[in-house]
Amino acid sequence: MGSGTVGATEPERICGVLAVDAGNSKTDVAVVTAEGTVLGTARGGGFIPQLIGAEAAVAGLAPLVAAAAAEAGFDLGRGTGPLVTHVSACLANADLPVEEQRLQQALAAQGWGRTAVVANDTFALLRAGTDTPRGVAVVCGAGINCVGLLPDGRTARFPALGTITGDWGGGHGLSLEVMWWSVRAEDGRGPATALAAAVARHFGRPTATAVAEAVHLEEIPDARLHELVPVLFAAAEEGDRVARDLVDRQADEVARLALVALRRLDLLDAPADVVLGGGVLASRQPLLLDAVRERLAAGAPLAVPRVVSAPPVVGAALLGLDHLAAEGLGGGAAAQRRLRAWYPAD
Repeated sequence: MGSGTVGATEPERICGVLAVDAGNSKTDVAVVTAEGTVLGTARGGGFIPQLIGAEAAVAGLAPLVAAAAAEAGFDLGRGTGPLVTHVSACLANADLPVEEQRLQQALAAQGWGRTAVVANDTFALLRAGTDTPRGVAVVCGAGINCVGLLPDGRTARFPALGTITGDWGGGHGLSLEVMWWSVRAEDGRGPATALAAAVARHFGRPTATAVAEAVHLEEIPDARLHELVPVLFAAAEEGDRVARDLVDRQADEVARLALVALRRLDLLDAPADVVLGGGVLASRQPLLLDAVRERLAAGAPLAVPRVVSAPPVVGAALLGLDHLAAEGLGGGAAAQRRLRAWYPAD
């Protein structure tokens, strides 16, 4: 899982983990001791190496690391040596091995830990929702991705580069589908759907076509289209056929990803956690989750689907504690329980 290398070589100030969960929209950082005590945390904006490059994106984490260190009682501007024993960074847009390696090199150069490992941020979701590094996770937020992990280090991955690698759905994809079907309903190219009027009403425009024009003219920010996901769910709950079909297709995509990952890890016929997270799944919309559970039950009857309640930074920290435990430096079961207790469940 992920890419790892040696960072700083001097003795660390804290025997513990610097956990980083950096997503497209927000970043969480935590300084955690080997005994599982959280000493400091910080939160910032999204992580976008695909736009600004790996080095600049990692450099952008520095203020958050400094803030978390300061809360823990350490000034990174004074003294020498790394802050922690190990850096566990689960980062968005670390989708390909070469991307992980570039981010890993940039992270190690910061010297925050004696060792460092970079992995895709979906691994943080997986570890946050499981008691051991074993199972499958599907994140359906702005986009969609899936990973699987076994204690022996074997993983299941997907490129997750969007439509060009076969991905469908997530909040952004669903919002575009809502617009596509709404405008076609209005101009006669598609079936009637309540989504058209709902889209127009949501944005205070006379028609869905007028909404599309406003987005094109930048009168409505493109980023606001994600607001259409709850509109989709509401229409589906009211029985609109187009909306129900979209929700059903999203459920099929989520379950299909999970089942393929389970098969690759030889877990289709074994008890295994299937962790579900990201904004679309975390909304716990019954139509969506019931359809996901139905498909999983048919294809992997012993799988246990669960919507994660812990923040993904917990998963990054747990992966770091797993690393310390493997090195004989603490991080065992008691430390993991202490860490989880610090982050109350939703």
